[in-house]
Amino acid sequence: MASTLRPRPAPLLLTASAQARIAALMARAPDGALGVKLSTPRRGCSGLAYSVDYVTEAKPFDERIETPGGVLFVDGGSILYLVGSTMDWVEDDFTAGFVFANPNAKGACGCGESFTV
Repeated sequence: MASTLRPRPAPLLLTASAQARIAALMARAPDGALGVKLSTPRRGCSGLAYSVDYVTEAKPFDERIETPGGVLFVDGGSILYLVGSTMDWVEDDFTAGFVFANPNAKGACGCGESFTV
């Protein structure tokens, strides 16, 4: 009996607003940029923070998520902290930035800059 593989779901969901922001970033990306990369470096009060930067090289274990306006790479070492999350872009009169709804986060610092799993 042959088994069929179903497509693997993306490790995180991107809202339309987040996809539009990635498109805007890629429209003015520096030469050589392949996309933007989401990672969770160790920093802040709670231990981990979200970081989005341009990337010029695809690493073998990075997850690749195609969006209409460009590619979002997710750091291979961060993927376990992010599975099931939703990435959004929020702007108001005072702030603008990516916002994450992360079901894996067990806590966050008071300022919202870092989280713990």
